[in-house]
Amino acid sequence: MTTVHEPFPTAEWWRTAVIYQVYPRSFADADGDGIGDLAGITARLDHLAALGVDAVWLSPFYRSPQRDAGYDVADYRDVDPLFGTLADADALLARAHELGLRVVVDLVPNHTSSEHVWFQAALAAAPGSPERARYLFRDGRGENGELPPNNWTSVFGGQAWTRVDPSTGSGASDGQWYLHLFDSSQPDLDWTNPEVRAELEDVLRFWLRRGVDGFRVDVAHGLVKADGLPDWGGQVAMVDGSTDPGAPEDGSTPATESGPMFDQDGVHEIYRSWRRVLDEFDGAVDGERYSRALVAEAWVEPLSRLARYVRDDEMQQAFNFSFLTSRWDAAEYRAVITESLRSLDAVGAPATWVLSNHDVVRHASRFGLAVPGSRPNGLFATDPQPDEALGLRRARAATLFMLALPGSAYLYQGEELGLPEHTTLPDDVREDPAYFRTEHAEAGRDGCRVPIPWAAGEPGFGFSPTGKTWLPQPAGWAAYAADAQAGVPGSTLELYRAALTQRRRRALGAGGLEWLPGFTDDVVAFRTFRTDAGGVVVLANLGAGAVALPADARVLLASAELPGGGTLPADVTVWLEG
Repeated sequence: MTTVHEPFPTAEWWRTAVIYQVYPRSFADADGDGIGDLAGITARLDHLAALGVDAVWLSPFYRSPQRDAGYDVADYRDVDPLFGTLADADALLARAHELGLRVVVDLVPNHTSSEHVWFQAALAAAPGSPERARYLFRDGRGENGELPPNNWTSVFGGQAWTRVDPSTGSGASDGQWYLHLFDSSQPDLDWTNPEVRAELEDVLRFWLRRGVDGFRVDVAHGLVKADGLPDWGGQVAMVDGSTDPGAPEDGSTPATESGPMFDQDGVHEIYRSWRRVLDEFDGAVDGERYSRALVAEAWVEPLSRLARYVRDDEMQQAFNFSFLTSRWDAAEYRAVITESLRSLDAVGAPATWVLSNHDVVRHASRFGLAVPGSRPNGLFATDPQPDEALGLRRARAATLFMLALPGSAYLYQGEELGLPEHTTLPDDVREDPAYFRTEHAEAGRDGCRVPIPWAAGEPGFGFSPTGKTWLPQPAGWAAYAADAQAGVPGSTLELYRAALTQRRRRALGAGGLEWLPGFTDDVVAFRTFRTDAGGVVVLANLGAGAVALPADARVLLASAELPGGGTLPADVTVWLEG
């Protein structure tokens, strides 16, 4: 046996928490307009408490024109009327805490909405003004400034610069360009400006005073850009940070893995400052130490570099996209789990594990593709379709071995129901800016954001009292509805409930991990253990045929029904007394 991680004490909640992501517009609608809202979330928090999660992460609900589903923030200190009011946010926080659930809110510091008061002031001001200095405005290249300042491209497709219309008059008649690594409605802030830093620190304090327990930091690796904004020949993709590296045409600047717009060393001083802000609010609750948490969404490779974001004086967690982007391959999983634990142990931080979120095809569909675990940016009806049954079988197996891993785990709303991607959305209902900026070449992320089903027999599957849903739901989702699975042995919902109960009871998140010998290469085999208690043996068969279980195996939980005869079928995970 090879031990790769030792048990650790669980003084801080975030070290072992299972955190459930709520995408507000698609979770539950209370007012009947077909778009989810904060009151709808509050009304469904009992579902999350019964599921057995420890915390809720809310995607953005701030005031926004919704060009990128709320990741284009116009006012960080207010709730968009689409989702409710500040009073609704306070009520949600109060109810969650009453149920023992902590609440993490999304923060979007890399950019604002183009409708933010700061950006509107910048458009009205002259080049070189304090208003423009909050953003990355630059003169263009070419004889008359008609070319963008560099060759960077947007993550959503197209160039990363938009020119201020020279015909608009006033201070905007200069024709400067502004940087937007995402949509043109999301201008990047200039984090070298002390005013920007002070403003976002005040935003942190605003929500901490209201009682939030932490922040998930969007594009955490993107706030600082390389000096001079040099040309770069790569292209960054969503979620995994993969690039197509190449030297710039003039040969002046060698390409780096993340490019000059991402993972610059200067981001770490920002997060050390933020950590000090959060520490102002640390204290004792019911006699126990209590701390708030920062979670980095950082598309950074290798994992040793990601670990820099969670050093002792910076953030507490960072999303593990290396795990999410792994293929259905046992050797790949063993390697990424080992490297994750070793890299994060080196800085004293917990590993995190996640299989789905609002930016990727749901894992119940990814694992049903011809290349299981491949990562298309959405699926069209004309694309090869996933095998729904096989994808769900593998998704259940993947979730079960993920929930046994030490550290913190993230769940995306609806995965506890086994929801697949909506792969046949009509193109005329799509809203993701990636679909439009790629000129319809990519389906985008709408398919994983469809309102979830609560009641099989109700219009809109119980999402809204009127039956309205902002995106259409597949007719086949009646079988996935929460009320169709509750109390049904073997259902995906009951599997999640059972796994989360055992995870908490056996403190698996705080356990050590050792790899077990004696199994075929297609089996992920490990034992998680505590120094003060027994362990759990986890076997995940990712191969094509059945494998033998240990002769004395005592089954705690399995992702699918076992056939008997002491065998573990293909695409099934089992937990054994160990």
